[in-house]
Amino acid sequence: MEKRQNPIPEKKVSAVKELIALIKGNKTILIASIKNLPASQFQEIGKKLRGKAVVKVPKKNLFSRAIDGLKDKDLEILKEQFQDSDAILFSNLDGYDLSAELIKSKSAAKAKPGQEAPKDIEVQAGPTDLPPGPAISELGAVGLQIMIDKGKISIKASKVIVKEGEKISQAAADIMAKLDIRPFSVGFVPLSAYDKEAKKLYLDIKIDREEFVNALKEAYSRSLPFAVEIGYANSETIGFMIGKAGMYEKALLKLVNVQTPEIKTEEAPALTENSGEEK
Repeated sequence: MEKRQNPIPEKKVSAVKELIALIKGNKTILIASIKNLPASQFQEIGKKLRGKAVVKVPKKNLFSRAIDGLKDKDLEILKEQFQDSDAILFSNLDGYDLSAELIKSKSAAKAKPGQEAPKDIEVQAGPTDLPPGPAISELGAVGLQIMIDKGKISIKASKVIVKEGEKISQAAADIMAKLDIRPFSVGFVPLSAYDKEAKKLYLDIKIDREEFVNALKEAYSRSLPFAVEIGYANSETIGFMIGKAGMYEKALLKLVNVQTPEIKTEEAPALTENSGEEK
């Protein structure tokens, strides 16, 4: 192996030492994509994470040198996960908790032509701050009905101007910019997290709290009627079960009153002396 003719720059040596110290001193090493993330939003997210995580964006070869310097085979897997468009977060938070913090720190972003709509993009009915002028024809070009109210353009009726999955046109992007509609969210995208204590690598750690809560609500709405139907009694189902029993009671009473014939009774003849043995 040939010896290196030029010494390694002190700046790189210091960077590797710093990475080694961060790996040693933290429980979680999380790798997140920062591809296409504007510098201003990167800095803003960094501020939000102060006290929770240290964010570094090293070159891949420097990160690999730091892993090699630790001489820990369990950490070798991190080399495969890290790319030059990624950031590394060092923290004592659990990997999933740190991932949730990254999701919360995302911010809204404007749409650009050619992007795919993440959901139906709707312009709501109501007043705008746009004065009459070129904006009238621009709004009409995407199918919006307008009127002038107090010297400003007002949208007559709500309308979806881009459906989920469709490419955003230049006209639609311009309208969204004028109306300050920001359908995208940008931020760190969690990719993987390594837990040093458990010595495990976790993939697919992106956590969407809103989606998770909605999934729980849907599961609850499906399980509750099933539990009532099978007679599984608990604090959530007992009220429905009592109500159901009351409905059955009313139905049975109605059924008995309709179908049961009235029974007529006659008085039995009184016994007399001549009755003998007759009954």
